[in-house]
Amino acid sequence: MALYLIGDVQGCDAALQRLLDTLAFSPSRDTLFLLGDLVNRGPDSAAVLRRLMGYDNAARCLLGNHDLHLLAVAHGVRKPRRKDTLDGVLNAPDRQPLLHWLRHQPMALLETLENKDLLMVHAGVLPAWTAIKTIALAREVEAVLQSPAAGEFFHAMYGDAPAAWNDALTGMDRIRVIVNALTRLRFCTAEGTMEFEAKDSANAAPTGYMPWFAVPGRKTANITVAFGHWSTLGWLGRTDVLAMDTGCVWGGSLSALRVETQGHGIPWRTELIQVPCEQAQKPGDCISWP
Repeated sequence: MALYLIGDVQGCDAALQRLLDTLAFSPSRDTLFLLGDLVNRGPDSAAVLRRLMGYDNAARCLLGNHDLHLLAVAHGVRKPRRKDTLDGVLNAPDRQPLLHWLRHQPMALLETLENKDLLMVHAGVLPAWTAIKTIALAREVEAVLQSPAAGEFFHAMYGDAPAAWNDALTGMDRIRVIVNALTRLRFCTAEGTMEFEAKDSANAAPTGYMPWFAVPGRKTANITVAFGHWSTLGWLGRTDVLAMDTGCVWGGSLSALRVETQGHGIPWRTELIQVPCEQAQKPGDCISWP
């Protein structure tokens, strides 16, 4: 049995097939954890969704900003953007089951491997949030997303404010901050105020900001947080953070990290596996929402 963390697929089903072939993936034996942005900008988002649906519990998928954007477009809240490649899903004969499945995927996951926690999100975690709080807040979003209030949720989802978390937040302001942190966060201040314009590497933080995982004293520093979303950051493998978006849709590679526990308190054994992607857009084509 193997556990694999996989970065942003973004509709690149051919690359995903090559990666799974390289892994010799078996849904009866192995488990995939896909870190969000399953769809959009790549050539075949519908095929990606059908493939992952077919794996049932062997593929555990997070929602990213592009996935939420697809759901908002499907609900008629937003029109597709010029660079979107969502028509394959929106016009599919199995559109409804695909969207139903997508809407019921989680916003964050927490696994315990050999007494150490692995928190998985699409983008980031605010410095004041523990892993347990992150999961609880993610569940708040999931409950709204899967409820009759989903339409209201999609209408209120777009926007950058409030830019910081406050426990007193309520309603859609509260939900928007959680969504923005989990699906869009790259840089924030030491106090947790988020910034959404900068998309460059970690070394190009705007003045007064830093990568969310570099904030001193962040409450998830004692565990491992795996995330995608940040293609200009690329692969980053540390004991506390695993960055898995290696820019597949931008002509980079699709990456999987094999994680194996060794027992007796020995650190996890990991192996990075990558396959090239035929998709070649410019990184600058990426936009703030999604």
